Amino acid sequence: MSTTPHVVITREPTGNVIAEGGDELAVTILKRAGFVIETTPLSFWYRLPWDMGEERENQLASHAARMLTAVGYQVELDPGLDLTRITTPTDPLGTRVYGQQILSLTDQLNGAETYAGAADLIEHVVDPDDGVLVRLGEFFEAAAVQANVADTDDGWYLSHLCEDAAATLTSLAEDVRDAGHQMQRLGPPQKRSWQEGVATYYATAPSPRTGATPAAEEPSVTPPNTPRPGRSR
Repeated sequence: MSTTPHVVITREPTGNVIAEGGDELAVTILKRAGFVIETTPLSFWYRLPWDMGEERENQLASHAARMLTAVGYQVELDPGLDLTRITTPTDPLGTRVYGQQILSLTDQLNGAETYAGAADLIEHVVDPDDGVLVRLGEFFEAAAVQANVADTDDGWYLSHLCEDAAATLTSLAEDVRDAGHQMQRLGPPQKRSWQEGVATYYATAPSPRTGATPAAEEPSVTPPNTPRPGRSR
């Protein structure tokens, strides 16, 4: 399995930021990001101009790496140039980039101010089609296949271990697939939009009456009975 990157962007001990590797398209992208060609009689490479300062160099190097990655290149970017890289005491160079992405998601969850916001973050993990747990299960399935290719006792053992991990993750994903919805229900109900209010009104309003309106009751023409005056002695 080859892990050779297509493009390497690094800072040399002299301070120069250089890029090597890639093809014609990669070179075009590097030029657009601000790199210039440097040649010798035997080779050539690309570097950033010398007079822009370290902060600007880091910005352009990170920008170039993002553009190259977006079109499918594998890029090895010097950790000191990567403005997006997260570091921890146990990973001071930020090389465990995928774990750091989960750490960033965890930090966002800890800072969520509403249950709806927390639910949205949880969905990134438990989504049954594209969530983190599903992708981790696929990762261990692929690892099981790779280990099995070795065709040795150790390879078979590792393959079974990875298969068990994949099955555990699949089961876990099933157990927590509704966690996002459950989290959202912990908060107050969302306010309805005016469109929903109008739709609800027309759906529940009483039907208008049809037919002729009954006539008002006419007063009786017969005068009420009054007592006759009696004779007095």
